[in-house]
Formats: sequence, structure tokens, C-alpha cells
Amino acid sequence: MLWRLVGSVVGGLLLALSFPPIDLVWVAPPALALLTLCWHGARPRLGLLAGYLAGLAFLLAHVGWMRVVGVDAWLLLSASFALFFALVGIGVAATSHLRWWPLVIPMMWVLSEALRDRVPLGGFPWGRLAYGQADSSLTPYAALGGAAAVTFASALLGALLAFAWLQRRRPRAALGALVGVALVSTLGGLVSMPTAGEGDGGPASVTAAVIQGNVPAAGMDFLGEREAVLRNHVAETERLAADVAAGRVAQPDVVIWPENSSDIDPFRDARAAALIQQAVDAIDVPVLVGAVVNSPVDPTRVRNMAIEWLPSSTGRPGPSDVYIKQHPVPFGEWVPARDVLAQLIGRFDRVPRDFEAGDTTGVLEIDGLRLGVLICFEVAYDELARAAVRGDGVAPELDGQGARILAVQTNNATYGRTGQPEQQLAMSRLRAVEHGRTVLIAATSGISAIVSPDGSLVAELPEFTAGYLVRDVALRDSLTPADRVGAVPELLVAAAAVLLLLSLAVRRRTTGDVGSEATDPTQEHVP
Repeated sequence: MLWRLVGSVVGGLLLALSFPPIDLVWVAPPALALLTLCWHGARPRLGLLAGYLAGLAFLLAHVGWMRVVGVDAWLLLSASFALFFALVGIGVAATSHLRWWPLVIPMMWVLSEALRDRVPLGGFPWGRLAYGQADSSLTPYAALGGAAAVTFASALLGALLAFAWLQRRRPRAALGALVGVALVSTLGGLVSMPTAGEGDGGPASVTAAVIQGNVPAAGMDFLGEREAVLRNHVAETERLAADVAAGRVAQPDVVIWPENSSDIDPFRDARAAALIQQAVDAIDVPVLVGAVVNSPVDPTRVRNMAIEWLPSSTGRPGPSDVYIKQHPVPFGEWVPARDVLAQLIGRFDRVPRDFEAGDTTGVLEIDGLRLGVLICFEVAYDELARAAVRGDGVAPELDGQGARILAVQTNNATYGRTGQPEQQLAMSRLRAVEHGRTVLIAATSGISAIVSPDGSLVAELPEFTAGYLVRDVALRDSLTPADRVGAVPELLVAAAAVLLLLSLAVRRRTTGDVGSEATDPTQEHVP
């Protein structure tokens, strides 16, 4: 029992090393194998406890950036979502007696993540196994079945390695498992990941610019000088315009500003609107501006919004189409049970008004370009990027047409130099492969980047450095297999895992067969 618990903690910490910013992707399979060995053959209650400790160790390391918000928030978040790792632990323990248990273990991971991505309060997908494999031989599986497919492949590698160890006295069985490891690790290379643009009646590429204006200071008070943040992005856009005029860089067709580039409502503040228009007119192309805007229907709420801002040369200068963030972050952008919690935790005063959620998919048509928009943490949620690319729930005037390119507007200044920006960049890289789309990432203080449809980094700006990126990038119309099947594979695997656990529970109740350590033929080899 002691070795199982200690091994689970060690396995959780090793798994955290495979994620950014450490990014030792090769550590994930042995870490998952160690976790499997610690849970396999254990009694269900011990599997539950060991799984929880593994999740707690992993999350404490992986989301250590939450300490910027508060040590209590970091501990509570880690302790709460470690429960989903406990589900994997008990699932592995309960199915240890099955002959085909190495195939069951990935099902348990997919089930756990499917739940964690959705509940409670909209879920918290951070730390999915797939997000630690954004630059590995497993990455291409995202184009087939999304992030869930990468998670399945990662967990399968760990399970096969564990099986090989348990069967080390049976060379044929162990060798078969290792052959499986080799196949899972390499077959992803056969998945097509095209990067060339597609015309489909329109241009196959576009020249895009990403602006990173930087902030006066890092941490929770980065927006204390709200106008300074706006002026930084105006100044960087004007510098880009000057370089274009001098012939040093190409004239962009569209410019992306980050989330919170204007924390002053430009619909109500004439000076903020004038500053934005000044920058837009300087570059003379539409600019996607990230702004916090007062709700026109509820004065107690605000909106996190992406605004298409047009230059005067169009004859209709100023704001045009908008996208409102659909998935505000609980406790960060809205406070559940505010009347009670605000009295207990003074830090919620930093969120004086709740953010109002939008109800339209983030696709804007900017000068003929269908641009999919995700705001900050939205990149972590499968359904939002998928809907944008497929055209599900878009504005009626788009006739159900999906995005040809994706933009992620984000503000990570609060978490600067904590590893969180690198983790979010990895998610964007996985989304590029999953949907076969170029991804433009604009961050107030970094990391801003341009990602090719195959997930490779084309260009990036370091943290807390003002700058811009300009590149000719591919536009694509084709849907990947992952886009076509959507969430169906994930939900089918999760449903199969639930049915399996229920059937075993019924069997245990009716026959007394608990699949315990005494009935497990491989138990003698478990540490």
C-alpha cells in the first residue's frame, strides 16, 4: 500500500514534467506506466486514494501559476480537480482482472477528461494528457479524433509499457506489448497534416499581423494603468505602419490585437475610441481589438469582446462586427454565489462585475476573411474551436460557413513567467493540427505567436516585450476527420467506460467478485 501511494505521487510529479514549460514529452509514457502499475491490481478504495494523490501531485505542480491569484485558490483548485484522477485510479483498479485491461485504461482517462472538461461550472480542461503532447509523435492523432484521441494514445502507451513490465517473465507477451508501443508511437506519422493554403473560390493565403503591446507591470494589477496598455498597442501598431511605409515589412490584410488591449470601453469613452481609430487609420486595414465593454442590457455586467474596427478609408470607420466571449472563467470573470462568497473572500473585489456570456460562435467576416475567434481560456475547450471551423452556431449572415483561420486573443500578464503562457501556447498548437488551420495568437504581454496548420511555430514574441509579427499564412477550407466526427468518439469511449464500470459494479454486488489482488494473475509482479 505504501509503495502504491508513494509511486502515485512520484508518477503525478513526473507527468507534470512532460508538460510546458519543462516540456519533457518523452517522460509522459513512463510516468503513465508507473501510475498504471500503482493502481493495477489494487482494491478499488486504494485505487481511488492513489489516483487522488497522483492527481493532487500533478495539479499542484502543473497549475502552480495559480499561486499568483492566491495560495488558497491554487490549493482548492488542485484538490477539487484531483477527484477526476481518482476516478481513473478506481477505474484501473476495478478492471485489473480483465484480460484486455491495457485497452480499458485509455478509456478511463478519456472518461475522466470528458467529465473534467465540462463540470463543475463549465469544467477545467487544463492538464489534459493531450496538452502535454502538442509537439510529439502523438500530435497528429488530433487531426483524426481531436484532443481525446491524443489522450487515448498517450494513456495506451503507458498501459502497454506497464503490461510489458508485468509480463517480463513471458517474453512473447512483453514483446507484443512493446511492438504495440512502437506502432502507437509511429503510426501518427501517417496522418496527413497539410500546410498549403486552399483557394475554394477565395485567396489561399493572407498577410496577417499580430500586435503585442506589453503592459506596465506583471501580476494581478497589470491593468492598473488601463490607458497605458491601450497606448502601448496603439504605439506598436503605428510602428508597424511606419515599417510598412518604409518597405521593411509587407502590408498586412488584417491585424490582431490581444484580449484586454483596451480595458476602457471604446463605445462609451471617446478618447479610447479615438486612440483605436488613430492606430487603425495608421495601418489602414481592419484591426481585431480585444476590449472590456459594458453590457447594454445590464449595467451590473460587462462583456469580454473582440471588435472588428474599420479604418476611415472604408467610408465607415469605427467598430463593426463583434464577438462576445462565450465561456467566461468562473471566479476570474464571474463569481458564483457572489452574495455569499464576496463577503467571505475579499479578493473577489477584483471582479466587481460579472462578465456576460455571448451566445454566438466566434466567426467574423473581416474584409472577406472568415476569422474564427477564441478569447483566452476558450482555446482549452474543444467545442468552441470546432464550432468556429465547422460553422456551427455562427451569425446568420455567414450562412453556416466556418473559419478559414483561427485567432486566439489572450491576456496572460497576470501569469507572466509562471509557465502558464507556454501551456496555453501548447493548446493553440494542438488546435492548429486538430482543425488544420493557421492559428494567430495575440497576447498583451506574451507569448504571441503564429502557428502553422501542422502545429509548427512560424514565429513568436517573448514575454514582456513589445513587438509585432507579420507573416503570409495559409487559409484553409477543408475539414479534418476530427472536425467531421466532432465529439462523437470521445462520448462513445466515455459511455463505454461508464457501462463497463456499471456492469462490474453489478457483478460485484451479485457475485461478490471484486477483482481483488488475490484474483489478479499478474499481481506478483506489481511493485
